[in-house]
This record gives sequence, structure tokens and C-alpha cells, in this order.
Amino acid sequence: MAERTPGIGARAMLAGIDLYRRRLAWATRGWCRFEPSCSLYAAAAIERHGALRGGWLAALRIARCNPWGGCGHDPVP
Repeated sequence: MAERTPGIGARAMLAGIDLYRRRLAWATRGWCRFEPSCSLYAAAAIERHGALRGGWLAALRIARCNPWGGCGHDPVP
């Protein structure tokens, strides 16, 4: 099966995640409750599922990242 390239929406979202990781992520180093971190999870979800479904999975993951949410290993489905 051939690897598909991300669409323009997915590429824009991945660029935003990359910008966040290079410019802002230093402020939250070590605070993530999950493995992989939320930004890595979002990038993997968007690459694997595209902008719409991957963005939805990333939003759900970020919503779970709170003091009352879960923690531990949480791979992209």
C-alpha cells in the first residue's frame, strides 16, 4: 500500500504543531501526563488520519490532559 501525502489542511496543522514545539513547548517541558506528549500525539494522528479525524483525536487528547484526566501510555489508534 502506497504512503499517502498529507493534504494542505494537514500540512498547515503540522506546521502549526512544529512551530509550537520549536517556540513554546519549552515552557511546559515535563508537564505532560501522557506518553507520547500531546504535540507528538497530535502530529502522529494528523499524519495517520488526516486533518479532520486526526485533529479531532488531538482535540480529545488535549481535553483529557487535565488534573482529573488520565495518564500513562496512550498511542494513536
